[in-house]
Amino acid sequence: MASYGGYTKTGYGTQAGNDGGGFMGASQQGSQGGGSKSYSDDSLRPVTIKQLVDCEEAYPGADLEIDGIPITQVTVVGQVRAVNPQATNITYKLDDGTATMDVKKWVDAEKADDNDPKFAPDTYVRVWGRLKNFNGKKHIGAHFIRAIDDGNEVSYHLLEAAYVHLYFTKGAAAAGGGGNAAGGGDSMFVDGGGYTAGGNGGAVPGGGAGNARLAKCSRNAQSMFNYLNNSPEGNEGMHLNTIATNTGMSVRDVLGAADELLGSGLVYTTIDDETWAILDY
Repeated sequence: MASYGGYTKTGYGTQAGNDGGGFMGASQQGSQGGGSKSYSDDSLRPVTIKQLVDCEEAYPGADLEIDGIPITQVTVVGQVRAVNPQATNITYKLDDGTATMDVKKWVDAEKADDNDPKFAPDTYVRVWGRLKNFNGKKHIGAHFIRAIDDGNEVSYHLLEAAYVHLYFTKGAAAAGGGGNAAGGGDSMFVDGGGYTAGGNGGAVPGGGAGNARLAKCSRNAQSMFNYLNNSPEGNEGMHLNTIATNTGMSVRDVLGAADELLGSGLVYTTIDDETWAILDY
């Protein structure tokens, strides 16, 4: 797959989609709010359906985000549970074991039926498309759907979705494997477990000393730091409410984490006492 530091497209060969499904361009037409929005770096992210169900707006009118990253194009894998063909579209109810969601594939009435294959219930498929949110209900607007012939693709997709999630929440994978650099543990889900503290290429202020200071911080403080380090906050930083929303922490936890990071010299307050940014040396 491509490097996630710049959040670029993964290598799924999506250019094979029919009629320029949006994978070559850098524009998003009415994806979440019905308006037109341009993206300088249109992206394709492997996700689970539960991630799509749970994603929310950071504030009213904002883009839908996962792990603090705006969603443009996504790919999911799942089993068709129901099919609802209509004159202009086919709606599939897709189940990937984490949740279910409708997938809507618009059809061209001028094409022959065999150009738009219909997938029977219980068929495993891969979908490429965009998450859409109309009237408070989410669905995937599919550019392209194909059947899955190899069951290993299902497992691979779930592993890749987990990897990308860990990248954005815990940082890039450490060189040399997934051992716990802090204490020799073998789990990648514990603090320091095979992931550098910072996203954006793992750059932590102060280099090795910065890593050491962050390793001594609590899980909440590390989560807050990773979110700030992965977010294009600019000079003004990220506000308390935005951090809480995108990290899943309570306001009290964010305030406690901020105190730890301030005391460790890793962040600083910007426009007010509830807005923080990474402290660069």
